[in-house]
Amino acid sequence: MESEHLLLLPLVREDEENICLPLVITVVSKYWGIDLPLLEAKEVARKYPNIKGSIMIEGIELAERHGLASLVVNSTIKELKKTIDIGIPPTVILPGIRETVQHAAVISGYDEAEKVIIHYMPYPDTVGAIPEQKFDQQWSEDDRLMLLLAPSDIISKLNLESKSKEKSNRLCFLSERLRLQGKNEEAVSLLKKALEINGGNSTALCMLGGILNDQNLPNAVQYYKKSIEHNKRCYLAYRGLGNYYLKTNDYTNSETYYTKAIEINHNRFAPIYKNRGLTRLQQNKKNEAKEDFKMYLVQMPNAKDRKNILEAMEEL
Repeated sequence: MESEHLLLLPLVREDEENICLPLVITVVSKYWGIDLPLLEAKEVARKYPNIKGSIMIEGIELAERHGLASLVVNSTIKELKKTIDIGIPPTVILPGIRETVQHAAVISGYDEAEKVIIHYMPYPDTVGAIPEQKFDQQWSEDDRLMLLLAPSDIISKLNLESKSKEKSNRLCFLSERLRLQGKNEEAVSLLKKALEINGGNSTALCMLGGILNDQNLPNAVQYYKKSIEHNKRCYLAYRGLGNYYLKTNDYTNSETYYTKAIEINHNRFAPIYKNRGLTRLQQNKKNEAKEDFKMYLVQMPNAKDRKNILEAMEEL
């Protein structure tokens, strides 16, 4: 491993995580010598009694209240390596697995000779290496979003080509918080502001499509498709279209878009196989439906509806 391209990040126990203090925020803050107060994070978390998973903007704002500055940019492998060489550990948004559709990961380094990107692993003497090309493919599914946390004097001096898109991306994170709070109109307003700043923000377009889809509004389709225009690998937009057409009983289109999402990443989100199986069942494609239900259970062996799925497969 080339040590000049590897940052030494502190080990943080995963049980210290809080929905308003994601592990990645804790790790990077400790790297800069700042211990964020868990009590403050717990107090903020009370506003989200029924939410599972991290609320990234709350973690970012907590870090900002305690001395760090932030940037949220759409980046490149070249810029990611540049920030590491400067001494800033970048956090990236990557695909999830099973029931987790996406997750944040801290990147601690890279190896130019081996062409791998090094993930932070919260365990002693472990290294998470992923081939650079594979990493970039996965990263592209969420528009290569990168969060940088560092002291303000360092952030202000950063010369990144993608820096101009920061305000638009920040509004996406703020909008997600409003959506979680049930404030959909305000969330939509922020996303539209994000698009006024950067009309090609695939994340904002996809999120807008998602809110409209939740309300069963047909104009969700146009935003999903615009998201795909700006990011051909936007998994969440293809999945969103599949969900929309499933709800409207357009099973042919639903199957088509689920299939496109799976072609991009066949391991990202296990329930998509169950949903595609339903569309195929409605089209009397029993064998294909059975294969999808089987794949769903392979990827989620402890699924809560396992018994029901197995019974359905028996009848096919």
